[in-house]
Amino acid sequence: MNNLFPRWLNRILLAVITLLALTGMAQMPIFKRYYIADIPGLGWLAAFYTTHKIHYIAAAVFLALIFWMATVYLLNHRKTWRLTAMGWVRLVILALIVVTGMLRTVKNLPDHGFSPMTVMLVDWTHLAAAMLLGVTAILARVGPWHRNGVYATRH
Repeated sequence: MNNLFPRWLNRILLAVITLLALTGMAQMPIFKRYYIADIPGLGWLAAFYTTHKIHYIAAAVFLALIFWMATVYLLNHRKTWRLTAMGWVRLVILALIVVTGMLRTVKNLPDHGFSPMTVMLVDWTHLAAAMLLGVTAILARVGPWHRNGVYATRH
């Protein structure tokens, strides 16, 4: 096997990340504003609470997957596989997304509050990190670091 994890697992992770990106964008009212939600079958994208709940469920699946993959890597593969430079970049971006996502969740709790500046900083950082993850995925496939999107190699 050439990959660190099976292809089916990588595809599930990609599907979850895609769902997170879609529902994350739906938290901003762009789908209704630009009439995308008027396309038959896409009306749910304009329903804030629906997309909010789906985003939280997908985030829980995402966290479970990445923590499980990290555990498997640390316990079974770290002596035979090493992260590439692009793998480290992706890892830092994923950590930033997780931390800012958790801060956004805490912000939504009724007993917690942040200053408006902190809220804006966390929101923009979360959005920027999500966009950077997409950019790095594209660069890993077609950029100067292109190695078929490889994030880890054998020692």
